[in-house]
Amino acid sequence: MILVWLLVILMAGGVLAWISRKVHRDLPRWIALVSVLAAFGLTLYLWLEQPPLSAGSAWLIRYDAPWIPQWGIHIRLALDGLSLLLLLLTFFLGLLSVLISWREIQSKIGFFHFNLLWVLAGITGVFLTMDLFLFYFFWEVMLIPMYFLIGIWGHENRTYAAYKFFIFTQASGLLMLLAILGLYFIHGSQTGTYTFNYFELLNTTLTPEAARLLMFGFLAAFLVKLPVVPFHSWLPDAHSQAPTAGSVILAGLLLKTGAYGLLRFVIPLFPTATVEFAPWAMLLGVIGILYGAILAFSQTDLKRLVAYTSVSHMGFVILGVFAFNEWALQGVVMQMITHGLSTGALFIIAGFLYERLHTRDIRQMGGFWSTAPKMGVMTLVFVMASLGLPGLGNFIAEFLTLVGSWQANNWLTVFATIGLVLATAYSLRIIQKVFLESDRMGEALPDMKPREILIAIPLVTLILWLGLYPQPVLDLTRPSVQEQLQAYTESPVEPEHLAKAKENKTEASIGKSEETNTLQIPTSSNLQIKNHDAK
Repeated sequence: MILVWLLVILMAGGVLAWISRKVHRDLPRWIALVSVLAAFGLTLYLWLEQPPLSAGSAWLIRYDAPWIPQWGIHIRLALDGLSLLLLLLTFFLGLLSVLISWREIQSKIGFFHFNLLWVLAGITGVFLTMDLFLFYFFWEVMLIPMYFLIGIWGHENRTYAAYKFFIFTQASGLLMLLAILGLYFIHGSQTGTYTFNYFELLNTTLTPEAARLLMFGFLAAFLVKLPVVPFHSWLPDAHSQAPTAGSVILAGLLLKTGAYGLLRFVIPLFPTATVEFAPWAMLLGVIGILYGAILAFSQTDLKRLVAYTSVSHMGFVILGVFAFNEWALQGVVMQMITHGLSTGALFIIAGFLYERLHTRDIRQMGGFWSTAPKMGVMTLVFVMASLGLPGLGNFIAEFLTLVGSWQANNWLTVFATIGLVLATAYSLRIIQKVFLESDRMGEALPDMKPREILIAIPLVTLILWLGLYPQPVLDLTRPSVQEQLQAYTESPVEPEHLAKAKENKTEASIGKSEETNTLQIPTSSNLQIKNHDAK
């Protein structure tokens, strides 16, 4: 029941924040802060008091209640290590979003916090729902409030950016709905039971043609939301025009729903089809890494620059997801968390600068280190995290991803590594242009205020903690990662098998490894698929 309360708190808090504006101007802020803090506290409790895993399952908590039973629709929620970690990220960034909007948002305050809490509720539902109809419901719930956040409280071209965001995500979401319905009817015709239950749909027998079509329906929604080149063009506009809280939620959370969808739905539901698509998906990931990095370096708008870094970093997610081994998937999970923190932090810094300067053009900035050293130091940490400096969380994520992808495709991994060099260039350009060059504005930049320091310090702390001691995160998500790989391997992949699997390239050595029960790193040519549709 605690999973239901997470949704109820956010949705009820949003409605209460909206109507409380009539009582007092600042009351919606406090209601939003308390609501997100309560949800964050419940999630921390779940993390600290984790129930023991049941045998052979990665799931910590399940909740199931009929909703429209004659159509096979249930309120079916479940929590595992992966979704627990993403919920912690959701509510942490949600708290920061409320705090950074405290002074920035001065119009329609009640409606703003209603939309903020409801987009967080939609994201929470996406991470918890195991009923595909309800999953699509929450997928749409998080779309509409974000449209309003951009369209009402955004910058000069906010209407264009909001429409573009809505059209891209809505159109791709409808394709996913068609795929969900296709899976629903195929399963029903085979078993006589029409259900949207994720756990039952995993056992649906699919022909190769049907598997491909349904997989591409899911991919359409997840690749657009991630986003993957060439479906990325909505992202820079949405980021540059959104208010600071909207940019933080977009970069830190909404993009992660696309990565989560790939891990939770595409890989387990369509193992054979994903193997066929894997080389192309990894190629798209590498193109995104390089393309996003090059465009990031060429930007003069600070928020668009950071937006294109997201395109580049999300390329590592695609690369890792379709490498089909534990190291790569652990790297993907780490990338989801660390990218949410570091890129969200850069958008927060961009918001602080815009609040002071009323411009996002880095050509008009410079020389701010002497007058705002605290902001300079904080920005330096976030920039170093973005470029993958050892000791910070992003390094762990990219290292695991590249080690895992090397086992699947050497050449694509080599080209992906070039993206790390390009990341150094665009990251250092931020520091150079904003803080170290000569002052072009001729006025002192006010340094960070106590509220802003309170926002930045937890981000710095978490980025350092994930870089120096990532093991709790890896342990928490490992059962979930192994469960995603069960459709491809005889048993979960252990990290120590990676080196052995790399050596087993010849047919003779493959045969020998099967005798000794040594697992192969799954590639499109040697995957051991045991699912129903591998025909």
